[in-house]
Amino acid sequence: MPRGSGSVPMHRKECWPGWAVFTPGGGAVHLSIMGNASPANMVISIIVPVLNESTALPALLERLLPLQQQSCEVLLVDGGSVDDSVGLIEAAGFRVLQSEWGRARQMNAGAALATGDVLLFLHVDTELPYGAIACVHEALANGKQRWGRFDVRISGRHWMLPVIASMMNLRSRLTGIATGDQAMFVGRASFDAVGGFANLPLMEVIELSGRLRRITRPACIAHRVTTSGRRWETRGVWRTMVLMWCLRWNYWRGVAPELLARAYR
Repeated sequence: MPRGSGSVPMHRKECWPGWAVFTPGGGAVHLSIMGNASPANMVISIIVPVLNESTALPALLERLLPLQQQSCEVLLVDGGSVDDSVGLIEAAGFRVLQSEWGRARQMNAGAALATGDVLLFLHVDTELPYGAIACVHEALANGKQRWGRFDVRISGRHWMLPVIASMMNLRSRLTGIATGDQAMFVGRASFDAVGGFANLPLMEVIELSGRLRRITRPACIAHRVTTSGRRWETRGVWRTMVLMWCLRWNYWRGVAPELLARAYR
């Protein structure tokens, strides 16, 4: 997979009052990547992989309900939960799909049944900002970008978490590589063209980013999603930061993702 290249001139585009999306280059707007869709009628499918998430689901479903009511398609893909996850999803009026366990498998299963023009992949513990859908519409209205991601903030009280999030955002903008916490979104045609997620136990979003980057660099939405810092704080912020860097470094060195997944757990 190709390494990150140097930085590209970034152009600021307003996607909501006071917010911005940064896209490489610029140029004329065209919508051929969406087929006949336009920003006004583009349908976004939000795909959420789920596994034993009964504690986090109520808050997530409450946040997703307005998006479903605003014409987004919401698909939650269960990987074999043994808790009340499926019941909670169905009781809230959302569509739940069944899949083999594995985040990549689950997201591919959701994408296969999604009907939207754009696929947005969201973790259970990640919260989209208000106006996120408008930002995605604006980001992909420029024909030079066929996928993208949000900047991220990490919730929690440790003073290093904002620093870590800023480093993640800067690294992603420079390399054109997204992580799973950044709510990756991609045009349906581009997702299908590259064959979706590789069946990996870890690094599946990073791996897909590398293939999508051969088509275009990502649109980087500056408004931030919020992801849980629970893992960082319970396992130790410094220890987790070193672990993440080691995992990423070993991935680029070619270490098998199966081995990396064991270390991550």
